[in-house]
Amino acid sequence: MSSPSFSSSFVDSSSSSSHVSSRRTRGTRRLKGGVLVASFSDAKAKDDKEEESENKMVVSITGATGFVGTKLVESLLKDGHEVRVLTRSIKQAKKKLKPETLPKGTLLLIEPTKWPLGIKGSTHVVNLAGEPISTRWDENVKKEIMNSRVKATEAVVSAIANVKEESKRPKVLVTASAIGYYGTSDEETFDESSNSGKDYLSSVCRAWEKAAKKAEEMTNGETRVVFVRLGIVLDRDGGALGKMLPTFQLFMGGPIGDGGQWFSWIHRKDAVKIIRESLVNEELKGAINATAPFPVKMRDLTNSLGKELGRPSWMPVPDFALQALLGEGSSLVLQGQKVLPKELLREGYRFEYETITDALNEIVNE
Repeated sequence: MSSPSFSSSFVDSSSSSSHVSSRRTRGTRRLKGGVLVASFSDAKAKDDKEEESENKMVVSITGATGFVGTKLVESLLKDGHEVRVLTRSIKQAKKKLKPETLPKGTLLLIEPTKWPLGIKGSTHVVNLAGEPISTRWDENVKKEIMNSRVKATEAVVSAIANVKEESKRPKVLVTASAIGYYGTSDEETFDESSNSGKDYLSSVCRAWEKAAKKAEEMTNGETRVVFVRLGIVLDRDGGALGKMLPTFQLFMGGPIGDGGQWFSWIHRKDAVKIIRESLVNEELKGAINATAPFPVKMRDLTNSLGKELGRPSWMPVPDFALQALLGEGSSLVLQGQKVLPKELLREGYRFEYETITDALNEIVNE
């Protein structure tokens, strides 16, 4: 199967196929909006490729109900690909994804015991699973942050490796990681060649990536593995910006801490495009930084946001308040890091939103 290319986010790339399979399987039902939904708790997974067009992908996704995952599902369905959602709760997946609102396509919802059946016959796998880190960390929370990422990744890798028929084994595993891999610094600039940090989140990212790397080892190099080290993902309905917008709208916005820390960000639309390019671009292997090419200082972010909203940005959130709220987790925003997307730039990736001004203008006025 040749690799399909995605939109025009890379130089000279072409459009994906818009073919949509309309074949039903046992246990499926069609919802409003034209999305064919199948629950693998009721239906056996399909083992063959079902006469698919050459460019059509069958993508299994963990973490599909998260901030990035929901938009990835929507994007893939819109372009006619089949999406298999590997979920812990089919009920919650339906609630979060709202299939009746999605573009026409084939959406399979798969419970944990059936994950291996879903992965078998998939062409690509995306692993986005993980508990949120924007909460107060205690030892139990830290354990869950680690285990939710590593154990889900191990389950996915095991399922890939256990597909004995090469024609039915996914050729690509794209797993989320984070720029927390590098640790924090006021002065150092990080790219994919930089060493990992020494803090807790760095250790999580190393374990996460190590677990994913085994997919390549266990398939004798037949499965390409990409670690997408996500920066701080921005959009209005979630993530860091979703928490900041209400305070600005109440004329109470301002920088977090002293405002001098680096803020390495990515618009959610670019995050989705980067994941999709990682699926199909065979030149992308190993770690890539999913961050915009122009990171900013925290005070520049809040000043730009204030201007876009027509609101002041003078009221800082003091260090002690954030530390009281998040504990050890406050280091993520109080210390910061300057991270550059060296590999994406080398590959000629065209960011839709290169500057924080462009990103905030689109988000605020969307």
